[in-house]
Amino acid sequence: MYTEYYKLTGRPFQLTPDPRFYFDTATHRKAMAYLTYGLQQGEGFIIITGEIGSGKTTLVGHLMESVDTSKLVAAKIVTTQLDADSTLRMVATAFGMAVEGLDKSQILTRIEHFLRSHHRDGRRVLLVVDEVQNLPVAALEELRMLSNFQQGDRALLQTFLLGQPEFRDHLATAPELEQLRQRVIATHHLEAMTREELPRYIEHRLALCGWRGRPSFTSGAYDLMYDYSAGVPRRLNTLASRVLLFGALEEKDEIDEGVVGEVIEDLKRDTAAGGGPDALAGVAQLPALATGNVPPKMMGAPGAGGGVVDADLLRRIDTLERYARLHDQTLRQLVDILAQWTGGDEADASPAAGAAAPAGKSAGRAN
Repeated sequence: MYTEYYKLTGRPFQLTPDPRFYFDTATHRKAMAYLTYGLQQGEGFIIITGEIGSGKTTLVGHLMESVDTSKLVAAKIVTTQLDADSTLRMVATAFGMAVEGLDKSQILTRIEHFLRSHHRDGRRVLLVVDEVQNLPVAALEELRMLSNFQQGDRALLQTFLLGQPEFRDHLATAPELEQLRQRVIATHHLEAMTREELPRYIEHRLALCGWRGRPSFTSGAYDLMYDYSAGVPRRLNTLASRVLLFGALEEKDEIDEGVVGEVIEDLKRDTAAGGGPDALAGVAQLPALATGNVPPKMMGAPGAGGGVVDADLLRRIDTLERYARLHDQTLRQLVDILAQWTGGDEADASPAAGAAAPAGKSAGRAN
């Protein structure tokens, strides 16, 4: 993998949110100020919205790493299309309460007891609700009702709501959410990073994984990466990861616009809806080309229209072969690890068999 070729200690552009990789862009700095202010207030709702992959989850994770956990109890839920009762159950479960078999009133009583108990011990309680745009009005109302629990003039629960832009619009216009709007003490919409911030973002994440300047990136490469990603962190991470993989396969110590351009074209082909029969016919020729058995019409044989094998196509096929070899090596390493876990002889199995082995096991953290 590219981590080995570039001697990195980890994957700098993984898609799973990781607070360790938090980068302080101007918009994230403003959002962090609102969240910090909210924690100091200890009440009401703080709302952070942003496009998919804008870094909402990483932002809150970074904040949680900076707070004193002896004085703050926090839980996070990621919502789907939950009804009101299911939302309450999820909140209670996130805080470690056993609520199986309890009705709504019993669940509310247990939540209230939990909140008052922590208040007596001098701890505040924070609930983080991610993907809040998925919640119906009734579920949002249940969250608002939880904010009614008080001890004297102090609220017992504070809530951060994270969601996509449509939630901000819904909250602003829905008449039935007026009471919730009155409980909101701050809101912020995460914008994309700027072109000037992008190089620092890339190099920040690389440096956290042991990067010492190899590979280097040209200004033109950064320009193309910004144009493709529009400054959205997750989309940029996807591109940067593929760029590093391509760079390792091609043994590039400098990433320029040519490298980035080729990867972007590959990504566009990956996401294309389809290229029709001609494209399928071209794909069908790849195995023959890869083994050297080039069809005569592609070699410019007499009567074939003078066509010749595209050197760029052959180079791409060579790249695909190296992708395949890398995949094979990774699968063999996985099989070896599984063999150590099970004490069996899976290490002698083929890579394909090793890759399929975990599928039979029952499923057990998730942009």
